[in-house]
Amino acid sequence: MNYLLSSLIPKIQNPTADYQILANVLKCCASISDGMLGKALHTCVIKLGHHSCQFVIKALLNMYAKSKHLDDCQKLFRTVNYSDTVMWNIVLSGFACSPLHEMEMEKLFNLMQRACYPKPTSVTLAIVVPVIARSGDLGAGKSLHCYAVKNGLDCETLVGNAFVSMYAKSGNILDAEATFRGISDKDVVSWNAMIAGLIENKLTDRAFELFRLMVRGSVLPNYATIANIIPTCPSLGGINGYQLGRQMHCYVLRRVELLSEATVINALLSCYLRVGNFEGAETLFRNMKSKDLVSWNSIIAGYAANGEWLKTLDFFREFTKEEMSGPDSVTLMSILPVCPQLNNVLIGKQIHGYVIRHSFLHQDISVINALISFYAKCGNIKEACHLFLLTSNKDLISWNTMLDALAENQLHEQFIILLKEMLREGMKADSITLLAVVHYFANISRLDKVKEAHGFSVRSGILLSYTEPTLANALLDAYAKCCNLKYANRIFENLPGSNNVITCNSMISGFVKYGLHEDAHGIFKRMTERDLTTWNLMVRAYAENDCPDQAVSLFTELQHHKMRPDAMSILSLLPVCAQMASSNLLKQCHAYVIRAFLDDDVYLIGAFIDVYSKCATLKYAYKLFQSSPVKDLVMFTAMVGGYAMHGMGEEALGIFYHMLEMDFRPDHVIITTVLSACSHAGLVDEGLKIFDSMEKTHQIKPSMEHYACVVDLLARGGRIKDAFSFVTQLPFQADADVWGTLLGACKIHQEVDVGCAAANHLFQVNANDIGNYIVMSNLYAANARWDGVLEIRRSMKMRDLKKPVGCSWIEVERKKSVFAAGDYSHQQRGLIYETLRVLDEQIKELYEYDL
Repeated sequence: MNYLLSSLIPKIQNPTADYQILANVLKCCASISDGMLGKALHTCVIKLGHHSCQFVIKALLNMYAKSKHLDDCQKLFRTVNYSDTVMWNIVLSGFACSPLHEMEMEKLFNLMQRACYPKPTSVTLAIVVPVIARSGDLGAGKSLHCYAVKNGLDCETLVGNAFVSMYAKSGNILDAEATFRGISDKDVVSWNAMIAGLIENKLTDRAFELFRLMVRGSVLPNYATIANIIPTCPSLGGINGYQLGRQMHCYVLRRVELLSEATVINALLSCYLRVGNFEGAETLFRNMKSKDLVSWNSIIAGYAANGEWLKTLDFFREFTKEEMSGPDSVTLMSILPVCPQLNNVLIGKQIHGYVIRHSFLHQDISVINALISFYAKCGNIKEACHLFLLTSNKDLISWNTMLDALAENQLHEQFIILLKEMLREGMKADSITLLAVVHYFANISRLDKVKEAHGFSVRSGILLSYTEPTLANALLDAYAKCCNLKYANRIFENLPGSNNVITCNSMISGFVKYGLHEDAHGIFKRMTERDLTTWNLMVRAYAENDCPDQAVSLFTELQHHKMRPDAMSILSLLPVCAQMASSNLLKQCHAYVIRAFLDDDVYLIGAFIDVYSKCATLKYAYKLFQSSPVKDLVMFTAMVGGYAMHGMGEEALGIFYHMLEMDFRPDHVIITTVLSACSHAGLVDEGLKIFDSMEKTHQIKPSMEHYACVVDLLARGGRIKDAFSFVTQLPFQADADVWGTLLGACKIHQEVDVGCAAANHLFQVNANDIGNYIVMSNLYAANARWDGVLEIRRSMKMRDLKKPVGCSWIEVERKKSVFAAGDYSHQQRGLIYETLRVLDEQIKELYEYDL
């Protein structure tokens, strides 16, 4: 282009220069948007006397319009004595391309209409209508449509396309479709405008129907059609979205010219990633002839969105080695959230360094917000605060990110200071701010502050104007956490659209937390739509309220509704397996987990180990523990607890020491569990050694529970007096569990005097636990202290304490049988008592034989 200009300029300086040469040079200036050179040429035009030539004037107007010198364009246009439609269209197109001058364009178009000549043509309307559509003035758009109909322009392809797009953007799909049908000679732009309009209005199915009709017709879809339709495939969900994406890929392969379009390939790439077809996405990406920044961003963001953290990082590293301009803000905002997931602080800091070296990124507040979030999620609050304070152009997202970080890390004082500072800065809180505030005050059980936040959300209109029920759900949860279900229920009942799934789930969760499973079931029954979370909550509600049969029934019904149980569903059902001691149900759950590929969830595997142990199938528990390639602290705790439960102290210690060898840091839970194992197995010295190592080696301060374990350890080992001495020397007053443990040991070892002392302390701490009275009564009776027995029974009678009925159950041939003391209602009681009688006689015979 520059070469062409250099060759034409000497000819322009010639006084006999032809106006055609001038027009060509001006056209070149317009194409490179060089307004300064254009002005110099305008001077030449005036000097050479060509300023009255309409051909040259049009070229000058076009040059000024294309180079965005709109004031000069308008001045020149006003000096023209005779203007035709082409001149009007040139000036209108210049103003239409500048969002800051759209009002001037509308005024200019109104002036053209009032002048009556020249009349607007189809090109004029095609220029003006998109501007009207952007302004959102549908009334003006319809008036223009009426003008087009009156003048017979509405059937012209150019005009029809503009009106289809306008109606679609305003959400008037019926008018858009009517206009589309009225276009006599539809081109590819017509089809694209209608398809894009349907997609924009979330009418995906109708968009696909129209696309299929287009494919069967005479107009061939172009790259824009394909790039529009492909991203909607995943919205169909499941196998349909996957299959449709593959069909679109096959169509692109048949149309060779589409394979060279980066927008089409990028759309396919994004589609595959969204439907979870990683293999297809990577193959497509590797086969791309020329990858642009969008391609790299698509593959990185796609893997990140699907939780493929390591793969995301691999692609990012590969991208940085490419000879390209480097990551942009989109790339960095995709990769930064991955770093905390992998606990990779180094990569995040390197990205921070890259941002500092590139000013355009350092000035991008979205990138800075992502960095603040990265530091906060990595636990580096100090660095997050430092970056936040250094940021001069903070927006509301910056404040919200910092508030959320302080709330998550329970930095109460800093949270309050920052919230006050934000309000002093004049920053207006939004729903995200209130979410952080509500969660924060709910976690510290400040009901008064939750009410204040609730009041503010109502006064500011945020709660009512917020289309998603997230804030309402947060308030429901907050009131539930603060033990105020009355307020939670009031919000639920009065909130518009409270029957949606998310809000109902929040209310059910509140009821479940406080054991109100009947109230939870009431909401569950009236829900018209339920998701998997709803079913999981209800299964958990029945499981936690000793209703195992209802929990199992609900779990079965869940599957009949074509829901696929997830890890949370199984975790909700596992307590039922333990309650029923049903190894059969437990094995069914385990088999499902394997079939559903959920067996990589270490938390779930830890729960299975625990329940296998409780169901007396320790062999399965250990086999599962051994076969797990990845182990965490929960799994070790479950295995140690399983051995402890069955009195296998040596094995429990073996697992515990193996855990220490693998550099796992123990917590207070596993210490409690291993102390219990030592206690049940009589490993007193080992237990005391582990207790002594708590503070010295593992920096864990002993709690009352740990002290109770040591008391039990000493007492079960026959060292009753040492146990009593240990209790009296505790750094704080012993609770009922500690004294109860000591009393139980006194009964086993017939230590009446220490038992009496323990009982006296115990009755002062907890006078209404009948179990303690029974233990003391049995201890007196075993030592023929009948006066003590009478005294205990008298105390029980005075307090109206009654021993609960003993109950046990057993599973035989997948059927559960329950036995309660004094209950003779079992259907097979005759066979049971006859078997017991035979066993009793056999025992007597063996006893007599031994004598």
